[in-house]
Amino acid sequence: MKIAFAGKGGVGKTTIAAWMADHMARAGHNVWLVDADTALSLGVASGLEPEKLPVPLVQRKDLLEEYIGSGVLSLTPDVSGLPEQLAVALPESEAPLVEGADQRGRKQLLVMGTVTSAGGGCACEANALLKALLAHMIYDSQDYVLVDLEAGVEHLGRGTVASVDRLIIVSEPSLRSLETASRIGTLAAELGLKDQILILNRCDSDDTVLPEQLDLPSRRYSCGDLPGLRTKMLSDGSVLDLPEQESIDTLMAALLAE
Repeated sequence: MKIAFAGKGGVGKTTIAAWMADHMARAGHNVWLVDADTALSLGVASGLEPEKLPVPLVQRKDLLEEYIGSGVLSLTPDVSGLPEQLAVALPESEAPLVEGADQRGRKQLLVMGTVTSAGGGCACEANALLKALLAHMIYDSQDYVLVDLEAGVEHLGRGTVASVDRLIIVSEPSLRSLETASRIGTLAAELGLKDQILILNRCDSDDTVLPEQLDLPSRRYSCGDLPGLRTKMLSDGSVLDLPEQESIDTLMAALLAE
């Protein structure tokens, strides 16, 4: 299964993505995590030390020239060996295996970076390589692939993840956050991505009444405030190994259900 995570900045989508990858690995699945967010925080959220983070793909000029070229660009490069070349292994969490699993799967991180930063120029080569690599991961990888998208609607506008199996939209229970969630869902639906789930993060009630004027996914889950996460965030970037592990696993299992 290929899953993308989207939402307004700061709503917790990277946290949800890290939880999902950890849950899948503890269930015995091999998981690729693709950090396509400008914040580049998925690795640290997954327990990787900051100094071990790989250089974002968009900064690898050697690879851009090797795979895309300069002058006359190759827009369909063969990137089949690139994920293994660029990925770094993520550490295992201390949480136990998911019931029914007999061993852990591996978690591997690819850091793609962004091509929208100031001073980046056209970045045609970087765009072409990012899209080719992401398409390869989505179409050809037999493992689970989780894509942490850039905050907002930029990736949806480019059609980068039109072929993922499921889109998880994370929002806080606020009008501005929900408006962004609605725009994301609408763009995704126009791309043909109909399997969408809305998570209301930092929301303790499943009965929250949402604005009727917004077009939001009908399949919805809530994730309440987690004291263990708030405490850990004061001293550690990792969002794993929390005292609320049981409730997190319950939510992750629901998000994976058909």
